[in-house]
Amino acid sequence: MPSAPRRLVLAALLLAPLLAHAQGGPPFRTDDPETPGNEHFEINFGFIGERNPASGSYQIPDFDINYGLGDRIQLKFEIPIALQETVPQPGQVIGGIGDSLPGIKWRFYEHHPKDPLFKDRFGTGLKGLFSHKSPENPDSPDQIVDLSISTYPQLFLSNPTNSVSRGLVAPGPNFFLPLEINARVGPIRFDGEVGYNFGNRDLPQSWGRGLLVGHEFSERTEAYLELYDQQDANRLPPGRGVGAFATGAPKQRQTTLGLGGRQALNRNKTLNLLLMAGRSFQTITAENSQPSWIAYVGLQVLLGPKEPETPQVEQKLPNESKP
Repeated sequence: MPSAPRRLVLAALLLAPLLAHAQGGPPFRTDDPETPGNEHFEINFGFIGERNPASGSYQIPDFDINYGLGDRIQLKFEIPIALQETVPQPGQVIGGIGDSLPGIKWRFYEHHPKDPLFKDRFGTGLKGLFSHKSPENPDSPDQIVDLSISTYPQLFLSNPTNSVSRGLVAPGPNFFLPLEINARVGPIRFDGEVGYNFGNRDLPQSWGRGLLVGHEFSERTEAYLELYDQQDANRLPPGRGVGAFATGAPKQRQTTLGLGGRQALNRNKTLNLLLMAGRSFQTITAENSQPSWIAYVGLQVLLGPKEPETPQVEQKLPNESKP
């Protein structure tokens, strides 16, 4: 195996000696290596907003559709109905279709407690597409994942509308390439993500970095604290872009702290309430992009093949069969 993957996995082990499933993704900005599972859908309907003294942006709602292709790959398509408070006239609102966001997540490394560190730990999980075996119990000792790493390339695409020219959305295309890792130390769960937005001639390049820390209080309830930082990597000359996306300003940065979680609304946990709220803990002015508040309120729907029930064998007392 090349030395780079070895260094990546060894670094992950040093950062998180006892690792397991952490729960990123909606309602959080930080994502995680988990996928919906083979032939399963995860559909998120979210009302999302952020506001600072000069402007605000909202998705009402955001449609986020994900499909599990095998056990380790997730296909994604996301598109919002977007609203933008325009600059320099706060309070004036424009709306329309936002950017389309296709993506593909690949959990390329997965480790179980008794597995060797490298042997047979890398894969695509596509065997599940052709297997008709009953799913394994994910809570059994042999199935618990104590370390996983993924990548999640996504491409922001402008739709054939006038949303960009009106300043409703940032100009595309913009390619985002992140790396995710999840972890657990005792009862506390962690999830980390680092990614790079490659931008374009009208949109600065930027780094995105997120960390989730939280706990599952029950099978139905989980809560997390999120630290997220997005920072421009370059500055573009003035004269490009419209409204809040006009170029020429100093490099921008958003550093937010949020609290959120999920609450199952039914016994099968196929309908979940998603909540998150937070704000920047840096100085907030009309000249920077630090938000006064951020929020996510939504529903998550999980769909897929029903797991076959294990047949129950009638237990007989030792002498019950004798006459």
